[in-house]
Amino acid sequence: MISEELIRQQQARVGVIGLGYVGLPLAIAFAQSGFPVVGFDIDASKIDTLTRQRSYISYIPHGEIASLWAREKFSATADFKVLAKLDAILICVPTPLSERREPDLRFVESTARTISRHLQRGQLVVLESTSYPGTTEELLLPILEESGLRCPVAAAGGAAGSDFYLAYSPERIDPGRKELKLREIPKIVAGVNPESTRLAMLLYQQVCTRVVAVSSPRVAEMSKLLENIYRSVNIALVNELKLLCLRMGIDIWEVIAAAATKPFGFAPFYPGPGLGGHCIPIDPFYLSWKAKEHDFAARFIELAGEVNAAMPYHVVEAITSALNRCRKSVYGARILLLGVAYKKDIDDTRESPGLKIMQLLQERGAEVAYNDPYIPRLPKTRKYDFSYLSSVPLEGEALAQYDCVVIVTDHSDYDYERIVQKAQLIVDTRNATERVRRGREKVVRC
Repeated sequence: MISEELIRQQQARVGVIGLGYVGLPLAIAFAQSGFPVVGFDIDASKIDTLTRQRSYISYIPHGEIASLWAREKFSATADFKVLAKLDAILICVPTPLSERREPDLRFVESTARTISRHLQRGQLVVLESTSYPGTTEELLLPILEESGLRCPVAAAGGAAGSDFYLAYSPERIDPGRKELKLREIPKIVAGVNPESTRLAMLLYQQVCTRVVAVSSPRVAEMSKLLENIYRSVNIALVNELKLLCLRMGIDIWEVIAAAATKPFGFAPFYPGPGLGGHCIPIDPFYLSWKAKEHDFAARFIELAGEVNAAMPYHVVEAITSALNRCRKSVYGARILLLGVAYKKDIDDTRESPGLKIMQLLQERGAEVAYNDPYIPRLPKTRKYDFSYLSSVPLEGEALAQYDCVVIVTDHSDYDYERIVQKAQLIVDTRNATERVRRGREKVVRC
């Protein structure tokens, strides 16, 4: 049973379900703070890697896993019976979209049913996965109460006498951001009743410098969506302006740099080949879907999604046009993509626009290869299967063998001077070659 004393003494046993880019860093943070932590995942390869005290996320060193394992502060398992021995259970499973851009909560539902079968009196359950407002109280709570235990909702007039405790605390992980540690990112927390809020706040205060309580899980769920919708809408705006600037012969990057000199009322966002990652391409559609239940059309959100989703098509058109100017056809062309991670200096391909660009080029008959220093082989995803491809080397005259080199992800490892020097034709979607002077006639910015 969780208690204030157990939490303050770092003796509360913490379980983290879902050991991906959100769950594993969270589990490590609690273990490094002194809590005994058990990680759970249905992916046997992840459990095997962690059991061998190795990391599968590039910015988490193997040594961190090994050290915590040796001190018996962290372990990993696929045996969910262990849930019954824990004091707090944190849910960090994926919440993707269906093919019809509707919420796919099957991982949250199946996790909730698994917890329900092992739920014990006095346990704290916290959902971190992003979802629409109402998920914690309307979906998660009823499934957990199938255990026979009850957690009264404060808004329904009950707060005392909880058999277990339930809260929502949206993840705010930004993969690859080294200058901002998990501890330094403010944590939003809301329980379904005051005691759930209090215990969840106290738990997260052990690993986060600032914990912010809000009045209900719905507010916390909506705040997470607002954060990502804000980015989606602003990125869509600059992507659309980029297309206009291309037609007008104006450098959008110079425009943004000029506007960013204003010390108030403006925050710079940058165009690119499309959106990627675990949040921004997906989360806004959770809210637009939920809005329909209230006879409300979230047109602004959906329009931003449409603009951003169209960017890979724009990139392929730019590649086709660039090849045409060289009297070459995209059909049969050898095209090399530099970077398939969704953003620079990470090994994460989730929702990467690079994968969509590869698919579209192949459909047009191109011979496509890729290089990414962080991704030696492409994993199979729900949408794409390029697992037969591996990263090609760039040594020697390799770049010159391709009809077109496309900069999709502007990794810091790349020598852009050399890329421009060696390649026949470059399509730059990230303005990565801005400082390169020699050979600029070969560069097409799009």
